[in-house]
Amino acid sequence: MIKIAIFGVGLMGGSLALCFKGKSDLHVVGHSTRLSSVHKYIERGVVDAATTSLREAAEDADFIFLCVPVGSLNDYLEQLSELELKPGCIITDVGSTKSSVTACARRLDLSPAVFIGGHPMAGSERSGVEAASSYLYENAFYVITPDHATPNEAVERLRQLLELTKANVVVVDADEHDDIVGAISHLPHMIAVALTNQVRKYNEDNSLYSQLAAGGFRDITRIASSDPNVWRDILVNNREVMLRLIKDWNEGIQQFSDMLTAGDIEGIGEAFRTSGEFRNSLPERRKGMIHSIYECYVDVPDHPGIIGRITTELGNRRINLSNIQIIESREDVPGILRLSFRTQDDLDQAVVALGELQYSVHF
Repeated sequence: MIKIAIFGVGLMGGSLALCFKGKSDLHVVGHSTRLSSVHKYIERGVVDAATTSLREAAEDADFIFLCVPVGSLNDYLEQLSELELKPGCIITDVGSTKSSVTACARRLDLSPAVFIGGHPMAGSERSGVEAASSYLYENAFYVITPDHATPNEAVERLRQLLELTKANVVVVDADEHDDIVGAISHLPHMIAVALTNQVRKYNEDNSLYSQLAAGGFRDITRIASSDPNVWRDILVNNREVMLRLIKDWNEGIQQFSDMLTAGDIEGIGEAFRTSGEFRNSLPERRKGMIHSIYECYVDVPDHPGIIGRITTELGNRRINLSNIQIIESREDVPGILRLSFRTQDDLDQAVVALGELQYSVHF
């Protein structure tokens, strides 16, 4: 029997547990420092067993997944380094920064266990074990970051286990990972927060800013609503990369400032052309760091009961509608009604159904 210990059975850890639980040769143990959480894991059937004892969870484990906040990873590694871990035990994590935790593991020398950094590039707007799903990682990239001293046999064992998540496992150097993820996820979050706070300040003197910010502005800044404690830890852990990226970002903004000052119409147009060309080349429908939103916009007449008729029809077809919003500002928004779904399949079915009902659907 292979024992898998999961520390922090929330969205990420709970979803991993659901991928592993029920397999005949796997035994999944959840850990939390709170007894109430331990009871919750058992009651929801997410794990086979659960405990508040770090030693009980870890000492005879074949795999240990640290699904705790980035800021707590080093502390957990230090505690694990004081235990008599099973020879060959693989310790991994799910944090979105890899260099700092890898360096900590190297400094502590966790032998006879082996540390391999991990980062499943998937997520959800929901959190907690209640949001855990065995489908969370399906078709997502799952990055693992072994270093030069990591035994190939350990990397292969972890890869084989992660195949149960149906994710695409990718091996990347830890420093390279932090450079890439910093650019495609961490920097966008910082920009969204800065932009939202800029408009918030303007709104203090003129509330029309918030009234007109519905639609496009709210969409492009949605990641500014991310958990502040989580992102505080992530950015601090990736500090050096972020400082370099901010420098590059400021240079890009300065170029726009220079073009506007000079009235450089061609330069501005070229900037939009090249960015659009690159963005259009990016793969669609692939789970990534910034989770996808499955939504469409519908043009509907302003008639009593029209929203009820649409939701009833979707319900009759067993299409799971997760959110609905009436759009007041039409700027950058191609429809008056925004419908959100939890999966691409629900969205696809809804588009077909609405088309059959002669509604105009946009994306």
